[in-house]
Amino acid sequence: MGQSPCLLTIMLLLSQELPETVRPAVRDRHAQIVAWRQQLHRRPELGFQEQETAAFIAARLTELGVSFQAGVAGTGIVAEIAGQRSGPTLAIRADMDALPILEANEIPYRSEIDGRMHACGHDGHVAIALGTAACLQANSDFAGRVKIIFQPAEEGPGGAAPMIAEGVLENPAVDAIIGLHLWNYLPLGKVGVRSGPLMAAVELFDLTIQGRGGHAAIPQNCIDAVLVASQIVTLLQSIVSRNVDPLHSAVVTIGSLHAGTTYNVIADRAQLKGTVRYFDDRYQGFLQERIEQIVAGVCNSHGATYELNYRKLYPAVINDSAIADLVRSVAEEVLEPPLGVVPDCQTMGAEDMSYFLQKVPGCYFFLGSANLDRGLNFPHHHPRFNFDETALALGVELFLRCVERFCR
Repeated sequence: MGQSPCLLTIMLLLSQELPETVRPAVRDRHAQIVAWRQQLHRRPELGFQEQETAAFIAARLTELGVSFQAGVAGTGIVAEIAGQRSGPTLAIRADMDALPILEANEIPYRSEIDGRMHACGHDGHVAIALGTAACLQANSDFAGRVKIIFQPAEEGPGGAAPMIAEGVLENPAVDAIIGLHLWNYLPLGKVGVRSGPLMAAVELFDLTIQGRGGHAAIPQNCIDAVLVASQIVTLLQSIVSRNVDPLHSAVVTIGSLHAGTTYNVIADRAQLKGTVRYFDDRYQGFLQERIEQIVAGVCNSHGATYELNYRKLYPAVINDSAIADLVRSVAEEVLEPPLGVVPDCQTMGAEDMSYFLQKVPGCYFFLGSANLDRGLNFPHHHPRFNFDETALALGVELFLRCVERFCR
């Protein structure tokens, strides 16, 4: 059967863009990988609702002749490809959920579901993982096994921990794990990789301040929840500036504050939402304690009461030094100067890849996907987020070389 007109158009657009370091097998599949990504982009699904996405992945793996297990932690899929010789097991992780965002891009493959969008590149992650599976299945000249983990719900509430609980790192036991994130904060062709902490731990809190409302002209009879909340917001910023070692990194953010209804009524209640982020485990528990101390002190001084709901979301992403060195050496082979590798790339963003890295040695890294000349440089979670699809072939090549280096 001949190629579809759409696929032929993609092939023509991409045929001259790939560096010489990308092998012919990946070049030949690049248009198909792009088509997969665009189909996934049209049909975004939220965390633990990825039924159509999982069915798409399962259909592609079946066509490729790759064995897999579906229904892991609900919508997750684990594919397995055996090499020609005995050896270690390397896992590759790809998240597959979308976000509750209305897409503003006017593109042929725009989201067909209003209010949902692949605004973080997870459609690309799935396409890269499928492309890697296709190439490994076609040429299994490696030792050991490769597990490809298609994970639901990275954007929340988190699919990594449930998949681990259901045994994705066992039978056979995974010796190491790698994963990538397409990254519009780096230009196309750069890789950000480092040993140690790459992404921050994140914790969330909901705070309700209860005061006593009344007329704005008679404040002496009231407990002003707005005043209490304002002082708390200001004092929370002293935690990082005065309680955290300045050689370390942490951030406390109040992202939402709602109180009051009109001009002349003193609010009786204020509701706040915030996040805490840090790299170093020494601050686990400490930042929560300081937040509650400040909240309790301010509320007590005004006669207000409070309810604080504090919860941990994801731990920090900590890369193993040996696997990070492997990824770095591969990236230096694939990517040409003046782009290449950013050795100390870090972000205070969070990722539940961290749970996998707590169990087995591994490396999570960033693959630059922005192209300013083509207007493909909007940030992640933006309604106009999109990326240069040349990065898809680079991602497959990087994964294949990591397999060849580790499984030999």
